[in-house]
Amino acid sequence: MKILELLAPARTAEIGIAAIDCGADAVYIAGPLFGARQAAGNTVEDIARLCQYAHRFGVRIYATVNTILFEEELAEARSLVMALATAGVDALIVQDPAVLEMARNAGLIAHASTQCAIRTPEKARFTESLGYGRLVLERELSLQQIKAIREAVQAELEFFVHGALCVCYSGQCYLSEHLTGRSANRGECAQACRNLYDLEDASGKVLVRNKALLSLKDYNLLHRLEELAEAGICSFKIEGRLKGESYVRNVVKAYSEALDALVVRNPEKYRRASFGRVRGGFTPNLDKTFNRGYTELFIDGRRGQWSSMEAPKSMGEFVGTVKQLTRDGLVIAPASLSLQLANGDGFAFVAKDGSIGGFRADVCEGFTVRCKRVEGLREGMDLYRNISAAFEKELDSGKPVREIAVQLQVRLTEEVLEVLAVSEDGREVRQASAVSGDKALQPERMLETVKSQLEKRSGHYVFSLESLEAGKEVPFMPASFLNGIRRLLADHLDRLPVKALPLMEGKVNASVQAPEALDYKANIANSKDEEFYSARGTAQMEQAYELTHRPGAELMRSKYCIRHELGLCPKQGKAPKAEPLFLINGKERLRLDFHCAECEMTVMA
Repeated sequence: MKILELLAPARTAEIGIAAIDCGADAVYIAGPLFGARQAAGNTVEDIARLCQYAHRFGVRIYATVNTILFEEELAEARSLVMALATAGVDALIVQDPAVLEMARNAGLIAHASTQCAIRTPEKARFTESLGYGRLVLERELSLQQIKAIREAVQAELEFFVHGALCVCYSGQCYLSEHLTGRSANRGECAQACRNLYDLEDASGKVLVRNKALLSLKDYNLLHRLEELAEAGICSFKIEGRLKGESYVRNVVKAYSEALDALVVRNPEKYRRASFGRVRGGFTPNLDKTFNRGYTELFIDGRRGQWSSMEAPKSMGEFVGTVKQLTRDGLVIAPASLSLQLANGDGFAFVAKDGSIGGFRADVCEGFTVRCKRVEGLREGMDLYRNISAAFEKELDSGKPVREIAVQLQVRLTEEVLEVLAVSEDGREVRQASAVSGDKALQPERMLETVKSQLEKRSGHYVFSLESLEAGKEVPFMPASFLNGIRRLLADHLDRLPVKALPLMEGKVNASVQAPEALDYKANIANSKDEEFYSARGTAQMEQAYELTHRPGAELMRSKYCIRHELGLCPKQGKAPKAEPLFLINGKERLRLDFHCAECEMTVMA
């Protein structure tokens, strides 16, 4: 049976707990240092607290130690890895080979970060041979490419299914470092791909002005999970370690429900990676949470309209156009007469200069909105709702609960109440309690009371009576006594470790040789990396771009192509007359090269 894991992001331990309550099978989170989102760090103590909560349900916690390390950081990173192991994390997400060695020495499983740029069977085989138990694949892959990688390796495969998309192949983007000195490989990405640019041809003619030409829509593969599972993916990853709790809860619950439905359709084929099911709470809606519009990118091996160049920020759901501006607000011409607005709703629009404007509604009455004067808003403009006050209220008030099922077998005599409790993960607890010698005046009603009191919820356990065996004489037992038995069973279960499903451990295969030469895109930044690759047969190594800033370097390589997006691809018969093309942002002038044989675009320094 194939195990399916929903992997959720957590900026904080509290958000991680919320993700678990909404159905996550695993959570990834950064410690205080060396995570690829510098603004999402946490103390080791908070991670230990998250681990303690997660392990109640057999949920796994993965710590991100996936930046490249400079020489002077090795000792501090080694101490952090040991501390994370003590805190109880189940695996590390790793980019730098030096951290891989640290993980192995700490007895931790290592997962190869998407920053390792794994997009071919050959790269997958080599990365697996280093000792990784799981490979986190590039986002820009098709189902057929995923299948080819699955056939090439034994390691678990993880794939992003939702959230923000980097325009560049992960781990090989140097645009932020080039423009600002903030390295994406060190968790400091300035998100230069969301900036506004002009597009010029070689003659200086401006083809496009002031657009976010490198900004992509957000990923959404909610309806493709079964195909991904068939292709070999076992872990479905949600992007968003910088996102807030409402975003994480909404997206996690949507994908958890989709995975549950997949398991129900294929009970002999699939199961979830953790225990406990989510009950109650809000109804998820992905259109009402942060997004730049959605795309399925290259999953079908075809190009589409991937760009969010008109709106690099979250626009939300289209609600209509601005019908009239009034002295104290505006009137909306709704896209649907069923549209319902609420006080506090947030709106976004694209101004004439290409910038994104926004405002909050003070009072909504029908399609009339009262608010402060909004600079740049004009009649006829498209209007989007990127904050739904009613939905946010539902998210906040309708929090689900996660429950582990426990089956009870009860045997009742005149003297003893014996209970066997078996949790869904296989833990067993037996409890025998003496009962009073008094006989129940209404035996059938007493047995109904036994059932009703034992089948209540205690903590995160929900009990159900599988069998009840009673003699002819049924003793009287007060409800308080039965409730105490149930709470005692829950307490005993809590003292037993959950029988969590094992993760795959990586195996080193030294027979797989490294490339003879590695350029700066291998991100070699310390002596341990050099020793690591030398031992595998690499004779020539370049240092990471962050250490060299080599002129004329390839700053990013992408499956996304501006020419194709603008209808200027030679295959479309409309290629620009004067190439190369250039992205212009202030004094920065970046050359675009197009590699039609590979169907890729590069941005050059």
